[in-house]
Amino acid sequence: MTRHQPQHPTVQPGTSRDADAISPVRTDVLVIGAGMCGIYALYRLRELGFGTIVLEAGGDVGGTWYWNRYPGCRFDSESYSYGYSFSRELLEEWDWKEHFAPQTETLAYVRHVVEKFDLRRDMVFDCRVTDAIHDAKNDEWEVRTESGQVFRSTYLLTAVGMLSAPTLPRIEGRESFGGQAFHTYDWPEEKTGFAGERVGIIGTGATGVQLIPVVAAQAEALHVFQRRPNWCAPLHNSPISPEEMARIKTRYDEFFAQCRTTPGGFLHGPDRRKFREVPEAERLAFWEELYASPGFGVWIGNFAEVLTDPEVNAEYSAFIADKIRQRVSDPDLAEKLIPKDHGFGTRRVPLETGYYEAYNRPNVDLVDVSETPILRVTPKGIRTTAREYELDTLIYATGFDAITGAFDRINIIGRDGARLRDQWRDGPLTYLGVQSRGFPNLFMLAGPQGGSVSTNFPRGIEDIVDWVTGFLVRLRDRGIRRVEPREDAVAAWQKEVRDLYQMTLFRTAKSWFTGYNSNIEGRDGIRYLIYNGGAPRYRRRLEDAAEKGYEGFEMR
Repeated sequence: MTRHQPQHPTVQPGTSRDADAISPVRTDVLVIGAGMCGIYALYRLRELGFGTIVLEAGGDVGGTWYWNRYPGCRFDSESYSYGYSFSRELLEEWDWKEHFAPQTETLAYVRHVVEKFDLRRDMVFDCRVTDAIHDAKNDEWEVRTESGQVFRSTYLLTAVGMLSAPTLPRIEGRESFGGQAFHTYDWPEEKTGFAGERVGIIGTGATGVQLIPVVAAQAEALHVFQRRPNWCAPLHNSPISPEEMARIKTRYDEFFAQCRTTPGGFLHGPDRRKFREVPEAERLAFWEELYASPGFGVWIGNFAEVLTDPEVNAEYSAFIADKIRQRVSDPDLAEKLIPKDHGFGTRRVPLETGYYEAYNRPNVDLVDVSETPILRVTPKGIRTTAREYELDTLIYATGFDAITGAFDRINIIGRDGARLRDQWRDGPLTYLGVQSRGFPNLFMLAGPQGGSVSTNFPRGIEDIVDWVTGFLVRLRDRGIRRVEPREDAVAAWQKEVRDLYQMTLFRTAKSWFTGYNSNIEGRDGIRYLIYNGGAPRYRRRLEDAAEKGYEGFEMR
């Protein structure tokens, strides 16, 4: 794969990072990240006449679809609802092969988009940003990279991904293991199979749920170390025939219009019937239909009260628990796979293919670390309070420092020397999820408390990129050099975000929705990371601010 450098004067990797010794590359806009969000941002900014450079830590485009190459990785939203909607020609020429595309197909799609619109020439790869420092005198951002490159721009846009900062468990002895060990996010390209291996997987979140059935079918022995079980539901994936794809292409306008009406930006929206007004037999038949249907309907196509009323949620959780018992042969094992600390859907629901059936295989062993905690990683494998498990490969499916983690890993310094990670120590403080006070001209395209991080991602990022780039056009046309949110606007947005948490049961569960992460010290309290008002409401909030002259922002 040829890695392309943009058509701008650049500094060579390895050059001194001393800003005084380097002639920085200057552009109008810098975008950090070449995933789904950064790609569309570059397309739109170029169309609007802004000089733009995209800086990407990876070796190619794709973001999450570049890094997450673990076996079993795929969409949990319908392929044809996930792709970009901005180009009719693109929609007509691309054929999805499965209803829920695997990582390989999605990465091929992303690369196709980049080549079609000639976007690669304005991207720099293997370019990990370490520092972003605001220059108040010149109203510019100076961005430095791990390899010593320096860039300057009027505007800095982040498209760093919401699940792009992997975390490892706080277990002693990790470096002592004598076999191959890695986080799923850093999957080795050469690792393609597990025949004859003894494998350990720590974690049963969304990644583990996709990975475990694949490894179970190949490995000599698989030991799954479960900290807390998740509620999971079947994906029901299937191929898309050429004839069906042709029909889908005639319905794109309908599909995207439907996505714009639903809270999550998916094809699935809540059933607005009152739960207690629907007879029990009819409710159960509806639930059976949802469980047998593909995609997220089982979660977000349900009665709205399942996610707001504890009693309704408990009844539905009991229904799903019975499904797990039906699919797992060992009754005691089934009970270990049923969550007891949160209700169905109060954390993001992993969609699975044969996950529960994997535990029926004689080569698969579930280790419940709430009963026998892990003491340490050893040169041979993992030692719990019960025994040592000898392993050839150890896989950490231990998740991410969600949403804010990628920001915290960059030294972002704003006005008067303020550090963003310090300002966000107890949780992010934003206005509209777009900007933080004290960090002029820094726009977060998929940042905390914005709409895109809690929706079908491409649907949300097309909205926010269009809004932010429209704002930049206004600033350019009026000769405005600096913009940041007012303090009262930030305070009002914080209240709205917090109030919306009180309306759902998400607040009751330990999950990345609430900023919980047992792998990070001190992350056991609630952090208000997402906007729970739904995509249509968030879109109206953006539109309202724009119609009122971008109310809530100070422009100088």
